[in-house]
Amino acid sequence: MIHSIISFSIRNKLVIGLFTLTIIVAGIWSVGQVPIDAVPDITNNQVQVITQAPSLGTEDIEQYISYPVELAMANLPGVLEIRSTSRFGLSVVTVVFEDGMGTYLPRQLVNEKLEQIRKDIPPRFGQPFIGPITTGLSEAYQYTLAVDSAYKDQYSLYDLRTMQDWIVRRQMAMVPGVIEVNGFGGAIKQYEVAINPHRLNAFGLTMEQVHKALEKNNENTGGAYLSYDYRANFIRGQGLIKSLTDIENIVVEHVNGVPITVKQVAKVGFGNQVRYGAFTKNGEGEGVGGIILMLKGANANEVIKEVKERMALIEQSLPPGVSIVPFLDRSELIDRTTRTVSINLAEGALIVIFVLVFLLGNWRGGLIVASTIPIALLFAFILMNVFDVWANLMSLGAIDFGIIVDGAVIIVEGTVFMLYQKVKPGQQASAQVRDETAAKASKSMMKAAFFGQLIILIVFLPILALEGIEGKMFRPMALTFIFAMLGAVVLCLTYVPMMSAWFLRTGQRRHGVGQRFINWLQQRYAALLQGALKRGIWLVGTAVLLLGLAYYTFTRLGGEFIPRLDEGDVAFHDILKPGSSLEEALKVTTMVEEILLEEFPDEVDQVLSRVGVSDVPIDLMPLDVADCFLKFKPESQWTRAKTKPELLDQIRQRLMQVPGVNYEFTQPIEMRFNELMTGVRQDLAIKIFGHDLDLLAAKAQEVAGLVQNIEGVADL
Repeated sequence: MIHSIISFSIRNKLVIGLFTLTIIVAGIWSVGQVPIDAVPDITNNQVQVITQAPSLGTEDIEQYISYPVELAMANLPGVLEIRSTSRFGLSVVTVVFEDGMGTYLPRQLVNEKLEQIRKDIPPRFGQPFIGPITTGLSEAYQYTLAVDSAYKDQYSLYDLRTMQDWIVRRQMAMVPGVIEVNGFGGAIKQYEVAINPHRLNAFGLTMEQVHKALEKNNENTGGAYLSYDYRANFIRGQGLIKSLTDIENIVVEHVNGVPITVKQVAKVGFGNQVRYGAFTKNGEGEGVGGIILMLKGANANEVIKEVKERMALIEQSLPPGVSIVPFLDRSELIDRTTRTVSINLAEGALIVIFVLVFLLGNWRGGLIVASTIPIALLFAFILMNVFDVWANLMSLGAIDFGIIVDGAVIIVEGTVFMLYQKVKPGQQASAQVRDETAAKASKSMMKAAFFGQLIILIVFLPILALEGIEGKMFRPMALTFIFAMLGAVVLCLTYVPMMSAWFLRTGQRRHGVGQRFINWLQQRYAALLQGALKRGIWLVGTAVLLLGLAYYTFTRLGGEFIPRLDEGDVAFHDILKPGSSLEEALKVTTMVEEILLEEFPDEVDQVLSRVGVSDVPIDLMPLDVADCFLKFKPESQWTRAKTKPELLDQIRQRLMQVPGVNYEFTQPIEMRFNELMTGVRQDLAIKIFGHDLDLLAAKAQEVAGLVQNIEGVADL
């Protein structure tokens, strides 16, 4: 079959040319369709069940909410793991399913169980709901609402939070790929009725009566319609509260025929919802911001592009002096990563092309072989688009152009060699001779090249059998390389023989630098080979010795799953003493921000801190823990350090001087991955189980004392 394909390709040059052109066009189109991200999404297939119960303590949350939810989810098909976190006023149960079940079937199964769970949870203890369809890579864009200095006293935290919830969030709702806009910081405005118990008692009323009066007098009703004078007159009863005055004038009860209104028994005003989180920025105090949560599987590059365009429109509808300022934009990481991959691919391709043209001794043959590199890459993008393989650092970074062009080199070199044997020096081969020579060379060389390429493909097949995190990390790499190799095989059977027959020329034999270099290598290799054959025992012994030395060295090396990706931005936790209040946390984060901006002015651009949880509490933190995000200036402006690790060491040493606060340094995406996959944000966690909380706390301190002096432990 190989011989038939090669013969067909040489006889039908126009067909193969059109076929190659089709690959190029389809490949260029596929490049724009393949989703691009910085790293593979290794988040497991999970569904979060969230319940907010502001009035309940931690033990009640665990007993009445978390445990019933866990119990109900335990017998669902495909469940691998169930874990929960119970905090004051909040329960989050994470149910991990098998990856093969997809995204929406597990959510449907969980949703069906929620009806049963709601019956088991006592009334007014909260209603469980399913978290958004997100992953560790879903926090694509984070921003803050900035107020110009001229308008600083004009807008309060109430106003900024109202803008976030009623202007920004609502206008972002229709952006494709955005599943949730999660607001944080500020104060959510509420209408507050502060009842005076003495007045209430004087009128002989109860709080229940006030509550019912407020509830009944805050609704619109419909009364169908009346036909009158040839018209349908629709009836509406408008009772929705529109102002504080409306609340004050609501009648609670009639006492001796006299109406008693709310303002007679209570003080009506504006208040705010109980806060379980806050946001500070750049040492300026509290602020308001939001997180754009991306739909699982959406193209991050396209979503962020749409988000930025919509943000520009939203800014036009904000009040004067208020603007939207991003502080975490993953498109920057994607651009930096893709730029690195593109430069590496281009440099690798240019090096291969230079070596080919230099060593083949025939510039036409070098161009034929070199042209297979971009075409094979475009062929890979076609299959990546078909099989939904994302382009990222792992997948594209695995492509080795030297292996890809191996078969093409063999075919072209064999064709050139045979042509020089058939054609006299200074003469040109006829088209028929070139066709026959190319066919003969391709058929004789392609068998060896094909089986060599097949062996390389087989080597990558075990990677496709990986499961879990390993599979999500390395399968895209294996698939991309396999797609590129398949493209190279197809080109070696069709494009390379056709181009060799049509484009190659012999002309005058030239002994250039490349040829002289090859001759020099052959002479040295021949002498080395003869010497090795005479000293076979010594050679084998040396090889065994080197193998043993390599094995010994390997056992002493450290191990890592993958090299750590530098995300550019840095995230670290401010960990206060357990039980610290929100006000204390805000005081500490503001102080940390001031220290960083004052002492590292040439290195630190922005410092922002999120305390506690946001509106949709997918990011579980108590009030005594804050996420602090560091954005750096370009390294060319740094004066206190030359490298990022050196700068982080200086920052860590300075912050450790703040009493009563511990720190753990990580990166935004890395932190999110750790938390979603294991429930713990850190790289390594030691869990101790038991029933006595006091004993567990003591053992935790004991373990910490044993661990803290281990080499490599940076933050504990």
